[in-house]
This record gives sequence, structure tokens and C-alpha cells, in this order.
Amino acid sequence: MIRVEHLTKRFAAITAVNDVSFEVSPHEVIGFLGPNGAGKSTTLKVLTGYHTATSGTVTVDGHDVFVEPEAVKRVIGYLPENVPLYPEMRVEEYLDYRAALKRVPRGRRRAAVDSTMERCRIGDVRRRIIGQLSKGYRQRVGLADALVADPKLLVLDEPTIGLDPNQIRQVRELIVELGKERTVILSSHILPEVEAACTRVLIIDKGRIVGQGRPTELRAGLKGGAAIIEVEVVDRGGAARGVLEGIPGVRRVEPGESPEPGLAVLTVEAEPGAAVRERIFDAAVAGGFKLTGLRVRSVSLEDVFVQITTTEEAAP
Repeated sequence: MIRVEHLTKRFAAITAVNDVSFEVSPHEVIGFLGPNGAGKSTTLKVLTGYHTATSGTVTVDGHDVFVEPEAVKRVIGYLPENVPLYPEMRVEEYLDYRAALKRVPRGRRRAAVDSTMERCRIGDVRRRIIGQLSKGYRQRVGLADALVADPKLLVLDEPTIGLDPNQIRQVRELIVELGKERTVILSSHILPEVEAACTRVLIIDKGRIVGQGRPTELRAGLKGGAAIIEVEVVDRGGAARGVLEGIPGVRRVEPGESPEPGLAVLTVEAEPGAAVRERIFDAAVAGGFKLTGLRVRSVSLEDVFVQITTTEEAAP
């Protein structure tokens, strides 16, 4: 469905995207992740024809984005991070207008608008003026705009921004449903949502792809399958972190936010297979610390993201 080869995009002296290559198969739901300024939105804007490239090639559904931009735009539904809407128009009127611009045949336009509003759960505000809607509703109107022409490829840049938890869950369920019948690229900072909705993940940092794979594969590959242990200990002197770092089998110890003075919350990353829980207990007793909590936590996509991007930052 999508093939990106050696894509580079520069803005004057700034290289926003640097020699990026990846492929997306039909009906994949791809999570596109990266820190702020990593090149996510720039890549999506090149892919959707909103930016040209400095070099490289991009094809969508067999069409070259730079040679056949109109053909590419006909198969893409795009929801940008900042949704451009006409605030003076009513929801139903706006979607009908957008469907006409996207060349939805007149005879199918009403059905397309009604179906899309139902899917995005905005039928109850169909006669409301867009400028009077809440941010969450406006976001869903933008999603309906992206869907109204029934595109083969849906590109969503931060689709849940401004939504409450219930709305986020609804959008996630909709993305999973849509992935059964079309290809979806989802850029989001809400990593649990990406993990729940996406079949594969691409991680970009400083304009380069630094990790990709299924969420389960990325979690399994985190530093060779390191164990993550959350430790809570009474530590009024502040020495617990150094003690834990000295335990055999411990790779690193990161401090967390303390719920109260004198209580340390520490995340311990251990070598695969290392029996460090007993050693943590013994070290606490020997050091005179009162251990109030110890929990082995499953590795999350957030752990993978943090490790990959911080490793890139530390690289010379």
C-alpha cells in the first residue's frame, strides 16, 4: 500500500527527515511514534502530498506522490494534528461540502455523510454550528471529514487530542474497526492507545527510523528482555538508589515521583533471568531501609520508546 524509500526533507539548514525507508501493507494499522520534533508530522505531510521531498520516493497504492499527487489524494483520508474546519458552517453542511470536494458522487453523498456521522458519533450535533462545538466534537468532525470519501488509506495525526477518556476509547475502537477494511497510519503520544490499536509500530527520532515491529516484538527485544521491577522504600537519607545500583544483575535504577517525603519510588531494570528480587530485599535489610512495596511490571511500549529515544540522544 505504501512504500517510502530514502526519504529526506530539509527546511533550509534543518533536516527534518533523514533517509527514511519503510513499507506498509494493506489493512495494517501502523503506529507512528517519536518525540516532539522527531519528524513524524513532516513525514506524514510528505506522504499525503502537503510537502514535497528534498530527495527520495514515496508511492501510495501504486501512485508516485510527487508525479501523481491528485491520484494519491483520492485514496487518502487525512486528519492533521490541527484540524482545519469552517467554524461558521453546520456539521452536516460541512461534511456534504467536503464530500463534494472529494468527488463523492451526488447520488451517494447523503448516504456517505449519514454513515460517517454515525460512525464518528456526531449525529446528535449534525445541525449544530461547528464553531459552537466542544474541542472533542470538533476533533470527531475532522475524523468524519477524513472518512467521508471512504479512502483506502487513513492518516491520523494525533486523532485523540482534546478528547475525554470515553471518547478516546471510542476512537480507539473505531480505528481497530477501520483497520479491518483499510490501511491506517496513526501518530499519537498516547502510547497505551497505540499499543492497543496498532498491529505494527514505527519509531522515529531525529528524522530517522530507529525501531519498528509489532508491539510484542519490541517489548520482547527491550535490552534482551530485561525485567522491570518497581520498588517502594522508606529512604530518608536518599541512599537507596546507590545501594540498589550495586546489586549484581541490576542494569540501572531510575527514580520516580515520591508520594510523600522520605518515601522513594525506584524503577529497577534487571538483567534477563537475574534473580534480583531477593537481592533487593536483602540489600534493603542490610542497608536499614524499610521495603514497603516491590512489584514486577510487564515491559510496556512506553519502556521501549523511552529506551530507544534516550539511547539515540546519548549516541555521539
